[in-house]
Amino acid sequence: MNPNQKSDADRLSQNIHGDALNKQILREMQKRLLRSFLDVLILALMRKKAISGYDVITFVNRKFSVLISTGTVYSTLYLLERDGLVQGKWTERKRMYVITEKGVKTINVILNSNHEIQLFVANLMSGSSE
Repeated sequence: MNPNQKSDADRLSQNIHGDALNKQILREMQKRLLRSFLDVLILALMRKKAISGYDVITFVNRKFSVLISTGTVYSTLYLLERDGLVQGKWTERKRMYVITEKGVKTINVILNSNHEIQLFVANLMSGSSE
């Protein structure tokens, strides 16, 4: 065989490593998106019931197989509370958060703008200057 030609085994090995790299890149992008949109996720979860920081961590881990740090979750909850979108209340041994009227209005606008958000992200990803 010509030294410049790749064997089937070499091509298969390259494909396997390429697939692993692709999965790793995609996984990192998913983690970045989760952290970036954590506030939206929290508000969406709160539409159904009050939640704790632990509830957020558990939900994200179960649904997306990503472990988010407590610091990330609680700083996001604090920012939401400071902006008047959620209200924290102590119960027995943990702090539970409920969505406020302002939070409901905010998440409804975001969820109703799903199409516009997708278009924006698609435009962002295309690298277009238009």
